[in-house]
Amino acid sequence: MADTDATLAELLIAQCAEVWRDDPEWLATGITPIPRLGASLAKLSFNPRLMITDAENMFLEEPAPIGPREGSPTVEGWAPYARTFDNLWGGRRHALVAPVQIDRFGQTNISVIGSHDAPKAALLGARGFPGNSISHPNSFFFPQHSKRALVAGEVDFVCSVGYNPARWPDGRKPHRLELRRIVTNLCVLDFGGPQHAIRLVSLHPGVPLDEVRDNTGFDIEADGEIAETPLPGAEALAIIRRLDPYDIRATLLKGNPPAVRTA
Repeated sequence: MADTDATLAELLIAQCAEVWRDDPEWLATGITPIPRLGASLAKLSFNPRLMITDAENMFLEEPAPIGPREGSPTVEGWAPYARTFDNLWGGRRHALVAPVQIDRFGQTNISVIGSHDAPKAALLGARGFPGNSISHPNSFFFPQHSKRALVAGEVDFVCSVGYNPARWPDGRKPHRLELRRIVTNLCVLDFGGPQHAIRLVSLHPGVPLDEVRDNTGFDIEADGEIAETPLPGAEALAIIRRLDPYDIRATLLKGNPPAVRTA
């Protein structure tokens, strides 16, 4: 096992970055701090083509650190709603979002827990998820891999389109429906199984396959030898730590565990 001082949060940031590795000059959107840091790491390390915003209405030359800042980031251009939606509807965006539930089809939920008519918890509502899911590629991040998040059956309220023909208009797959990866605190998954079934890509160091299966509400494809999720290298760690000088990432996972789990 490699000798590293990397934390699990830093490993997850590095894996979030990987979702944008081969993208062209697209808008890279990471929702919540770990995906956002992943987008910034991707742009600064291996994909400078990505377009990054300040999370408001400006394109930035370089990603801005999270948390309090000294000075203002260098602005590349204006990103009003019209320009943002031109990219979105034109398929020139790849979002890494953090829903509360996902099912075996890749359908996600950010709206309610329980029945929509009498929810146990009311969340954000569907927001832009329906349109996003049929307009550009999407990936997903879950900081806590459990059967409450990766659910059996369908999500409580379908907010985004997945690979479920029963919910496609006229049974036809939306033209730009493209689900890429799922990054969790246990593993990395994709949709590369038969009929886009969710497939295990790698296990994080020290995580057994049985733990992933026991905490997933549906069957996952996991044939053959399973790779171990690579640790972030020294250059990636230096960029992550520069982008998060206040170590906000240390507060995002309970106990701030190390990247390599020990028994």
